[in-house]
Amino acid sequence: MASTHAVLSSVTRPTASVDRLLDWITPQHPLGFIRDGEGLVGIGELLRLEFRGATRFTDAAAAWNELSRTAIIHDSVKRAGTGLIALGSFAFADSSDAVSVLIIPRIVVGSRDGIQWVTTITAGEASGLPVTSDGLPSDPRAAAGDPVHIVFTPGEMSAKGFTKTVKAALREISHGAAAKIVIARDQHAELPENADLRIPLSALAARYPDTFTFAVDGLIGSSPETLVRVQNGAVSARVLAGSAARGGDRISDGRAAGSLMNSPKDQKEHALALASVMDALTPLSSELHAASAPFTLQLPNLWHLATDIDGQLREHASALDLIEILHPTAAVAGTPTPDAIRIIDQLEGFDRGRYAGPVGWVDAHGNGEWAVALRCAQVTDRRITAYAGAGIVAGSDAKKELAETELKFRPIVEAFG
Repeated sequence: MASTHAVLSSVTRPTASVDRLLDWITPQHPLGFIRDGEGLVGIGELLRLEFRGATRFTDAAAAWNELSRTAIIHDSVKRAGTGLIALGSFAFADSSDAVSVLIIPRIVVGSRDGIQWVTTITAGEASGLPVTSDGLPSDPRAAAGDPVHIVFTPGEMSAKGFTKTVKAALREISHGAAAKIVIARDQHAELPENADLRIPLSALAARYPDTFTFAVDGLIGSSPETLVRVQNGAVSARVLAGSAARGGDRISDGRAAGSLMNSPKDQKEHALALASVMDALTPLSSELHAASAPFTLQLPNLWHLATDIDGQLREHASALDLIEILHPTAAVAGTPTPDAIRIIDQLEGFDRGRYAGPVGWVDAHGNGEWAVALRCAQVTDRRITAYAGAGIVAGSDAKKELAETELKFRPIVEAFG
């Protein structure tokens, strides 16, 4: 790993050679953050910064600020996500064995609002990759590998263990220990050797275009939830909590959405999640707005209750500063959050790794886009671990919550299966 004190240089120029960002993803070590065809793809790894424990966000922000302060940046595009950037993913829990990372690619291919660009990043050296005159890799697109067909099996938290744990969480709630507790479970599978990870990523992006399809250090998924977005002083987030299965036809689908909107249990769960984000952002923001009632967000397999938040930052704060303040939200931990985390540690019995942690990117100006790592799996060598969870509040039914996790596993199971 290169020193964090290395002086980095970046050159960003516009290009007209990018038709589809996913075409630039590498097959075994994909690196990207894409939504509805727009976003960033990294090629090669120039610098990898690793962080652990309770100070992982503070340490990451400090390291990134130092790299950005000393970097030599030539940027003729001048948009959020151009110039020097890093893609990252962070562990959910302070006690996790999973490493949190910021990865600075050698080449970044970007597209937003009809503008495409390429950024080359070096540390006193050539990029190490053959490039064309516009800075793009000369031949990044290896032939597609065989389609991946794998079957997931229960992980450390079985279906029976999950329902038992949900009932234990409900007892904690009934005793007043917390108002909401999010319980997760995992599933495992084995990948064939040298599996082409572009195939499941393309499947996720095609089926869930309105979500953030991401690949960072083996963490792969499509998340519908924006933890925070910072762009030139504007801050925004999307809170999701409360969900229901889609109906089989137009009439039953409409009823499912209506039942979700009128469900006291789901409305309470959503209100708790929204309050946790608003409470975190309010001291840092002016003109912070959220709708008085959530809307139903339609995904191919689920309806979600969703609320968008928008505001202006009172003072300069980078996206990394804000993810430290916002994580974990009530949507992925519970309420009150410290009490919910303590109960999760006692009841779940396995390490979530980077599941439900922040995943996204940051640039040298502090702009960034970070999602909550949901509908995801961690690929480590040939081992793949998928995760799904459900928010437990008073009135939750253990069997229904189990069924909800099955629906949340579907994006990953179908993409790899």
